[in-house]
Amino acid sequence: MDKDMENKDRITQAPVHPDIVKKVAADMPDEDDLIDVAELFKAFSDPTRARIICALTRSELCVGDLAVLLDMNQSAVSHQLRILKQARLVKTRRDGKVRYYSLDDGHVEKIFQVAFDHILED
Repeated sequence: MDKDMENKDRITQAPVHPDIVKKVAADMPDEDDLIDVAELFKAFSDPTRARIICALTRSELCVGDLAVLLDMNQSAVSHQLRILKQARLVKTRRDGKVRYYSLDDGHVEKIFQVAFDHILED
């Protein structure tokens, strides 16, 4: 069965529990907001970025410190930090020529901690 037929079948198919479907449909967030949430999780999806976020839950750090801590070159760390900054997961503070990175706000640490707690559950 091709995709168009599948979509037509799904559209014309009556829900099993119409009252529940109607209620859930009314409570669903805007599609653009769901896309933003998916993009947020995409930013978390790289192991290097997860390591950076984990380190930044402990302390504000500069690129050089992160590079040493993660055993990476500064260019690679900077690239990942740029992605995290674009996703509004980290922010910067400048002190002279040095730029320090920290988590953007408490929500970032909470998201990370909840995810970490989830994977550690038995």
